Amino acid sequence: MELSPERRRLLELVGGAAPAAPPSISLFFFAADLHDEPEAKYDLILRCAELADEVGLHAVWAPERHFDEFGAPYPSPALLLAAVAARTRRLRLRAGSVVLPLHDPLLVAEEWGVLDALSRGRAGLALASGWHADDFVLRPEAFADRKAVLVESYRALLRLWRGEGVKRETPDGRVLDVRTHPRPRRELPTWLTSTANPATWRTAAELGLNVLTALLEQTVEEVAERVAGYRRALVAHGHLTRPEVTLMLHTHLGPDDDTVRQRVRRPLLDYLSAHLDLFAKQAAASGAGVRPEDVSPADREFLLEHGLSRYYSSAGLFGTPESCLPTVDRVAEAGVTELGCLVDFGLPAEQVLECVRLLGELNTALRARAAR
Repeated sequence: MELSPERRRLLELVGGAAPAAPPSISLFFFAADLHDEPEAKYDLILRCAELADEVGLHAVWAPERHFDEFGAPYPSPALLLAAVAARTRRLRLRAGSVVLPLHDPLLVAEEWGVLDALSRGRAGLALASGWHADDFVLRPEAFADRKAVLVESYRALLRLWRGEGVKRETPDGRVLDVRTHPRPRRELPTWLTSTANPATWRTAAELGLNVLTALLEQTVEEVAERVAGYRRALVAHGHLTRPEVTLMLHTHLGPDDDTVRQRVRRPLLDYLSAHLDLFAKQAAASGAGVRPEDVSPADREFLLEHGLSRYYSSAGLFGTPESCLPTVDRVAEAGVTELGCLVDFGLPAEQVLECVRLLGELNTALRARAAR
């Protein structure tokens, strides 16, 4: 039976068998430190973005991080992506993520309106509620109710992007209906960032937002379950446009599998170590876990080796363009529509650039296979 486009889209939304296009291939940046000169980090990002634009990748994602070596180069995704906009022509420019409760939505609307204008309509952003208490020195009053603050601020962003005003009080007590400029060409494509929390997926469905997720705290099989539930909830809330589900994956492609495994072992262990330290500090500060200094060297090594084994075998994209095809197919079957390939986790610049070029080959192979 021939399906109409509308019926095919509905089947995709509710997790039926309608075939989907291959996932888009994008770059994701989230460097763990600034031990190199800051200029070198930013130069690599710009070189990668230029090459990604050249080889036909879909988008580049930059995070927001504050006050820690983990993610240190990324306090302002809008500022960084403005530099990328000037060096690219087609590549979409996305924040992964703006921690919205840290900011006044008026400023977010203005900054991303500027980026959308500079890039001629290529801007988009994922929104996150934040989790690390230290980040909220920027806005302490928002921490306790940060998830509710995110929803309220997102609704304000929508009004501003549509040219509507939001009410604000001046120092002398007058109430203004404030409108921001420049406004984007259209409402910006928007994601909600979620890892393993089903409630966040439900919120994304209620608001009609795309989802940005990762395999930090979930398996591909669990992602598939959450995507299916998310699509059903979208339909229940009346959102019938096809959602985007973006999956961040640590990624390195090289000339052969053995070379890739040798290249990534030490950088990935160092990256996971920085990630472990960040979570341990937050757990200790909240009283919810042991202090980092209480973890023995042997236990720490065990955790890191376990993480490395899991990442390499099932939570990353490592190998050649050909050997990575089964992983891409697996996540596509789970409902993922875009891969955010995290490439800057400590490898030398030339190896990272080689990976970007090979991602272009993978992208070409996926599209050619889909066209057959």
